Amino acid sequence: MIRVTIWNEYLHEKRNPEVAEIYPEGIHGAIAKYLRSQQGFEVRTATLEEPEHGLTDEVLSRTDVLIWWGHMAHDKVSNAVVDKVHQRIIEEGMGLIVLHSGHYSKIFRRLLGTTCSLRWREAGERERLWVVAPSHPIVEGIGDYFEIEHTEMYGEYFDIPSPDELVFISWFKGGEVFRSGCCFNRGRGRIFYFRPGHETFPIYHDPNVLKVIGNAARWATPVQRPKPATLSLAINVKPLEKLS
Repeated sequence: MIRVTIWNEYLHEKRNPEVAEIYPEGIHGAIAKYLRSQQGFEVRTATLEEPEHGLTDEVLSRTDVLIWWGHMAHDKVSNAVVDKVHQRIIEEGMGLIVLHSGHYSKIFRRLLGTTCSLRWREAGERERLWVVAPSHPIVEGIGDYFEIEHTEMYGEYFDIPSPDELVFISWFKGGEVFRSGCCFNRGRGRIFYFRPGHETFPIYHDPNVLKVIGNAARWATPVQRPKPATLSLAINVKPLEKLS
């Protein structure tokens, strides 16, 4: 079983009736419902206003993949919790899937080391996501492309390091393009940034979007192998072969 924790601020849904109508159980609830319908996942959720944002030591120790959605309260996330999540990814290999406006989250910016800024426009326009890595496991079951009829636009330049693997590129009706599916390796952990989202559109009810999230959770699952000692500190070692 892949142990997945879905983290959501869960603020828009409480404060905005329009969002609550689209996501009556929260964005985290919509994603959790899908993953629970698939084989091989053990799913829990966590939200901002829970103690330690729901990401206690016990929860993190039992999480293989963390899915992160945030938007209006990035600055409210405790640095201590970010430190714990960062360590779990780098040293212990927990996977991280960052969704939509989570590009500005503390944890994503810390892992990537850049501003992660971009251009945006909320006009409800059409998005076409092109698969540019057709053999990648994240796009299993996805065609050459899929479309979202109404969404928020994100456009280049997206201030991130060059992805280790680029899986999707988006085109928007207004003319912009965007690197919408980006894979990174940090320490022992795998990270996937997936652009589609926004709280006022039913993006997380879209079958293709949900399939990609499920595929990404499988891809980001930690590799089971001994922890390299050098992840925590530099080590002076003796040679394996005899030196003359």
